[in-house]
Amino acid sequence: MNDEIVSLVMEEVGERMDKAVAHARSDFASIRTGRASPTLVEKLVVDYHGTEVPLQQIAGFSVPEARQLLISPYDRSALPAVEKAIQHSNLGLTPSNDGNTIRLSFPPLTQERRKELVKVVRQMAEEGRVAVRNARRGARQELEKLEKEGELTADDLTRAEKDLDAMTRKHEQQVDEALAAKEKELLED
Repeated sequence: MNDEIVSLVMEEVGERMDKAVAHARSDFASIRTGRASPTLVEKLVVDYHGTEVPLQQIAGFSVPEARQLLISPYDRSALPAVEKAIQHSNLGLTPSNDGNTIRLSFPPLTQERRKELVKVVRQMAEEGRVAVRNARRGARQELEKLEKEGELTADDLTRAEKDLDAMTRKHEQQVDEALAAKEKELLED
C-alpha cells in the first residue's frame, strides 16, 4: 500500500514538473532570434469578425527564407485584422501586405538587443526552475502529511524524498539545458 501511495504522488509531481519544463521551453520559443519562426506570431490574438482568435487558427505559415515569414490567412477578408494584430504586437516588425499574404522580414539583431534577450530568457528559466521547485514542495508536503496520518513510515518518507530530490534535479537540468541552447542561439550571428 505504501509503495502505491508514494508512486502515485511521484507520478503526479513528475507530470507537474514535465509541464513546467515544457512551459519554459515554449516561453523560450517565443523569443525572437533574428530567424523567422511561426512560433513568434501563432499565438497573436486577432479580432476576426468580432471574435478574438489565435492567428494559428485563421492562417497558415511558411518560411521562404531564413529571415522571412509568410502568413497566408485562410480567408482573405482577415488580412487587415491580421496586419493590425501584428502592428499592435510588441514584435517590432512591420507587415507587408500584398493582397493575399502578409510578409514579415526579420532584421538581424544588434548585439545589445541579443544581450537583453538573454536576460529575458534567463528570467524565464528561473521561473521554470521555481515552478519545478514548487511542484517538489507540494509533493513533499503531501508525503509528510501521509507520514503524519500513519500511511507512510519514516523510512518510506526518507526514500521518497531522495527520489523527489533526484527528480527535481533532473527537471532543473532540463530547464538549464534548454536555456543554454537558447542562449547559444541568441548570441550566434
